[in-house]
Amino acid sequence: MKRDFVSILDWTSEEIRNNLEFAAELKNKTKNGDCPNFLQGKNYVLFFQKESLRTRLSFEVGINQLGGRTIALSEQEIKIGKREPIKDVARVMSRYVDGILIRTYSHQMVLEMARYASIPVINMLTDFNHPCQVMSDLLTIFEKFGYIDNVRVAYLGDSNNVTNSWLNIASRIPIDLRIATAPETLPNLELVKEINKIGISKIKVTHSVKEALDGAEVLYTDVWASMGEKEKINERERVLKKFQINSSLLKYAEKKAIIMHCLPAERDKEITDEVLEGNQSVVFDQAENRLHAQKAILVQLDKWLSL
Repeated sequence: MKRDFVSILDWTSEEIRNNLEFAAELKNKTKNGDCPNFLQGKNYVLFFQKESLRTRLSFEVGINQLGGRTIALSEQEIKIGKREPIKDVARVMSRYVDGILIRTYSHQMVLEMARYASIPVINMLTDFNHPCQVMSDLLTIFEKFGYIDNVRVAYLGDSNNVTNSWLNIASRIPIDLRIATAPETLPNLELVKEINKIGISKIKVTHSVKEALDGAEVLYTDVWASMGEKEKINERERVLKKFQINSSLLKYAEKKAIIMHCLPAERDKEITDEVLEGNQSVVFDQAENRLHAQKAILVQLDKWLSL
């Protein structure tokens, strides 16, 4: 049965939990030099409209470790939607490879690709969400605390695709999510309302940093102007400067709190260099866990396809 990973919402709570356990198992086996060849003989196309470091490396290395092979394609090579329709590209790719992975601007493009492809489609990132990132974040949190249920997460700064993914995960896993941001950079309040209606998690949107950090176990931030929005950086710096994660804010959170950032970081803007390099930072553990969380996603989708 063909399944996709376009959004966290594509999977149930049980499927997410099982996949995180599987990711931890794969990580342990990889560290011991015994990563299984679950994708032996499989081929995957990676399509990039956006620049990439962690995404490309983690997927290419992960597929290689699992015995598969990758073909990376750029926008210049395909001109998707211009040279030929997305639905045609999806159906052609489906005849050549075993999975389609996309990192792009338009979420609608990924949805259309998934609609017409007969093979699994994975969202490596869109302007709307970043589900692979949040799966690796949850894996990191579990490693540090031994649990993910009801973890208290303070997300500070701009509301973006990562914020949306955290809201999506809050509809599957019970968490206490506080989003501290400026009036000009609010998250999708309709989405917040929908998640609160589900009643699994506690969601609070506030303009108070102290309120968000009260008892927080995870402090999370991202760049104030995402890729494709760099012209907004001056305005974002003006309205978001009080939401910077710095050493003076740490006293308002739990002493054992961890600092997370999905990278790349604008050091000394949304987060100070001191904090990012400090003992509470798990930023590079997060980056490493992209590799293992994504391997688990790939293997699960391949297993479902054969059912």
